[in-house]
Amino acid sequence: MPKIVAAITTSVDGYITGPNDGPAKGLGEGGERLHYWVMGGRWSYEAEPRGEPEGVDADYLHEMMQRGGAIVVGRKMYEAAGHWGDKNPFGMPVFVVTHRPQDEHDTGEFTFVGDFKQAIERAKATAGDKDVSIGGGADVIRQGLDAGIVDELHIIVAPVILGGGKHLFEDFTRSLDLQNLRVRQSRWATFIEFAVQR
Repeated sequence: MPKIVAAITTSVDGYITGPNDGPAKGLGEGGERLHYWVMGGRWSYEAEPRGEPEGVDADYLHEMMQRGGAIVVGRKMYEAAGHWGDKNPFGMPVFVVTHRPQDEHDTGEFTFVGDFKQAIERAKATAGDKDVSIGGGADVIRQGLDAGIVDELHIIVAPVILGGGKHLFEDFTRSLDLQNLRVRQSRWATFIEFAVQR
């Protein structure tokens, strides 16, 4: 049965970006270290990644791509990523939650939706018998958890303490019980997969 899977990378101290994130620095100052696992090693905004994910990192990415039929992201993530150069990087339909869908320049690569619930419904219809991913940022993941629709929560912990930035569970007050599903370890990250109990 298809699931809704929320997955995001955090620092050990719970930040999904460093300070001052934005289009020129999507992961904030020093935040590149969060995604060494995605980029196959060290990279920076000034020096583009030269590697490819390997081992556990590559396995996790491959599994999520195979499982996924659509992904929901927030406008802030979309903006901070510089619109991914107006090219969909995920290999599946992307629904961007924004309060102003009419203001977006439609390139055909992304679908802009006016609210979170509608984005999830459209993603589910598109995904068919595959999973829907909630890819971030923190706000859309919190909305999914708060609405009680997330089946699995994957927290990928990068071995770094950022000391500031955007916190994953900022102002989240709901209590949730999680069941451990799997833990994997690579040089660049610890992948912790939970089932969200209902």
